[in-house]
Amino acid sequence: MGSSRSDVVDEPIDPDTGPTPPARHHPWRGQGPVVGVVAVGGALGATARYGASLLWPTPSSAFPWTILLVNAVGCAVIGVFLVLITERWTAHRLVRPFFGTGVLGGFTTFSTYAVDFTRLIQDGRFAIAFAYLAGTLVVAMAAVWAAVAATRRVLGVYGGGPGGRAAR
Repeated sequence: MGSSRSDVVDEPIDPDTGPTPPARHHPWRGQGPVVGVVAVGGALGATARYGASLLWPTPSSAFPWTILLVNAVGCAVIGVFLVLITERWTAHRLVRPFFGTGVLGGFTTFSTYAVDFTRLIQDGRFAIAFAYLAGTLVVAMAAVWAAVAATRRVLGVYGGGPGGRAAR
């Protein structure tokens, strides 16, 4: 006369009553560490860029060689770094955000580049301003390309063969 327990199991389940959602993760298990290492790396990179501007100051009406050089060097280092961590070594998950996004992102600068361009325009130095505008892009891209090519060549010659991840 009564129903068996198996009859209850076969009934549809109410979609509003499901398993309880998993407990919230602690912020340091998700994006917290990434944000932290990017912030620390960015502070280090920006400090290095500021140091370069103190070592090689640019007069207000002169061509901004320091920032051009900083951007070129930063782009070259980005090229080397990306080859190393994508083709040679398995890096910790926080290495790329710390060094690539943080340090190198803080070291290289689009904002100062834009301010320098605007300052040159305001000073009426249009030819220099547009040479700087285009030249920085060309130099930066060439620096990345040359660094990637050179790093791959060096690793191919001295790293035990072309491509592939090196054994740890």
